Amino acid sequence: MINFIRTIDPFFEHLIRPLQPLLLLFSRVWVAIAFFKSGLIKYGSWESTLYLFEYEYLVPILPWQLAAYSGTAIELIVPIFLALGLFSRPMALLLFGFNIIAVVSYPALWQQGFYDHQLWGMMLLVTIFWGAGKLSLDQWLNQCGCNKNAT
Repeated sequence: MINFIRTIDPFFEHLIRPLQPLLLLFSRVWVAIAFFKSGLIKYGSWESTLYLFEYEYLVPILPWQLAAYSGTAIELIVPIFLALGLFSRPMALLLFGFNIIAVVSYPALWQQGFYDHQLWGMMLLVTIFWGAGKLSLDQWLNQCGCNKNAT
């Protein structure tokens, strides 16, 4: 049994290694699209957004006006960085926290959209722990030496 595991595990690792960048890209883009669409909906129906933040969403600490503006801005700006793979880990961490706040702030979400938020949270954790992968601006900038100080 041990010999079988020692044989099969490296075989599958070798088999799937070329697909890892695609999985990391897929995860980043999937989450980015979901949050960006939400931001577009908020922006497109601003009066409804303000109403929801004032009367429905129970955002902790922040006044509802600041929560509405900052939440919409986060949903419109951060997904672009995430999809491009630029500052991937900090952007994923920011969206991960934002995702938690969204779930906590809107209990009505628990019945219908909680599964989606769990999925997005897991995909964001993948980016936080493993980075954006080879198909990202982070990787490209690290490889081209653009971020090295001139000596």
